[in-house]
Amino acid sequence: MPIDPKLLEILACPVCKTEIKLTADEKGLKCVKCHRVYPIRDDIPVMLIDEAKIEPNRETKD
Repeated sequence: MPIDPKLLEILACPVCKTEIKLTADEKGLKCVKCHRVYPIRDDIPVMLIDEAKIEPNRETKD
C-alpha cells in the first residue's frame, strides 16, 4: 500500500522541519532541504534522524 497523500502533506523532516517527498523508487521519504532520506518499512515511514541517510539531490516523485 503506498503512502497516503494526505499523510505526506502533514509530515515534515524532523531535522529542519521542511517538506518531504516520496523518492522515485517509493522506498523512502526525502527532505527537499537537507536531503535526508527516511526509509519506509512495511508501509510505515520511519521518521527517526538516526535512521535517515543523507543523499545528494536526486529525483523525487511529485
